[in-house]
Amino acid sequence: MEATQAAPVKYDMDVVRWFTIAAIIYGVVGTLIGVIIAFQLAFPVLNFDNPYLSFGRLRPLHTNAVIFAFGGCTLMATGFYIVQRTGATRLWSNGLAWFTFWGWNLIIVLAVITLPLGLTQGKEYAELIWPIDLLIAVVWLSFGLNHIMTTAIRKTSHIYVSNWFTMGMIVMITYLHVVNSLALPVSLTESFSIYSGVQDAMIQWWWGHNAVGFYLTGGFLGIMYYFVPKQAQRPVYSDRLSVLHFWTLTFGYVWLGAHHLQYTALPDWTGSLGAAVSLAMIIPSWGGAMNGMMTLSGAWDKLRTDYVLRFLATSLAFYAMSTFDGPVMSIKTVNALSHYTDWTVGHVHAGALGWMAMVSFGALYHMVKKLWNTEMYSDSLVNLHFWVALVGTVIYVVALWVSGIMQGLMWRDYDEYGTLTYSFVESVSAMHPYYVMRAVGGALFNLGTVIMLYNVVMTVRQASANRGTNAVPAKA
Repeated sequence: MEATQAAPVKYDMDVVRWFTIAAIIYGVVGTLIGVIIAFQLAFPVLNFDNPYLSFGRLRPLHTNAVIFAFGGCTLMATGFYIVQRTGATRLWSNGLAWFTFWGWNLIIVLAVITLPLGLTQGKEYAELIWPIDLLIAVVWLSFGLNHIMTTAIRKTSHIYVSNWFTMGMIVMITYLHVVNSLALPVSLTESFSIYSGVQDAMIQWWWGHNAVGFYLTGGFLGIMYYFVPKQAQRPVYSDRLSVLHFWTLTFGYVWLGAHHLQYTALPDWTGSLGAAVSLAMIIPSWGGAMNGMMTLSGAWDKLRTDYVLRFLATSLAFYAMSTFDGPVMSIKTVNALSHYTDWTVGHVHAGALGWMAMVSFGALYHMVKKLWNTEMYSDSLVNLHFWVALVGTVIYVVALWVSGIMQGLMWRDYDEYGTLTYSFVESVSAMHPYYVMRAVGGALFNLGTVIMLYNVVMTVRQASANRGTNAVPAKA
């Protein structure tokens, strides 16, 4: 996976360290905002009649914080780390990498300012106003150019599959973001989409689902394919299967967005096509999950003591589960029950917490030890983080699956006179205990991120102390 050379390469890892620490901090903040809005749903009085702290303002701040702040910094940290280690070369431009770091963090600060003020385009996962959209495009292109050029100047003949996934994500997200964000500005903070009606909805969910497909899946599969073999100290089970996984996802995912718009003004054939391709995508997704699982063959005993590997192995199980749940929900008969219910939210968070966050935590722990050349301050805290995060995720997801199915059944239940058995208010009331469960699960997950932040801060301090005293760490 990594080339061996006579002279060791001096990598550009300072920017990777900063992205790593930023990702962990944003993990704490992003999940905390999620906990706040989860409690607001269970207890609306917690909105405090304050527009800036209301659910409607904080919810897009939560999604942007966990997806683009935590997820983005994780992707950039691992992207720059992996491309150097697998190519046996330094970054093409260390200066451009620092521009990416500060530019991405500027975008996050601008999101924190504008979203609570209600400045938004109102598009899922694309809420930020048009000047920030332009900045996103510039910074993202700087990341992409640097990664691709570093791949081009690699000292190895082989481009490892993790870099294919990262480059695929970069290319796809570039044109998805640009096309979906095309707008006519009317002021510094307001604009109108160039699309209208059903075309706008179609373009939005072409972006919305592919942000999940290429950013939250493709990019994090690049993380999985590097860190699972490295942490398990085993070669990837099948390089051919990993390449097949990459190309089938790349050409398949782009067709799925229409399954978000079943039973709407969208032409019926479009939703059917989206559902059909969604079901077909189970095959490559499970192939990739099995490739990761089979990489652990002969290394399963490590799970007893390697708590970082537990995060990575668990993420594969959630990846397989989420990529089955989603296609099933795209089927029209299932969608008639599931859509607009909490089942969808449960599905999203099974992927976000169980897959994306778990694989991120495993990768970040692995990198912290390598970047600071030290052992973790406390392996027991890593283990505690794993169990707190796993229990929180299970409580959260199960609560919303049960809640969502109950919602769908209540909304479509008729009495002998052909009228609805339950009013909408009654269905909302029935959800209350599950909303409390969801908030508790989210709070546990957030607690895990706090434990991680403390452990990493103490690890970095420990490494600095070791350098100051010329002490030798337990392992290199």
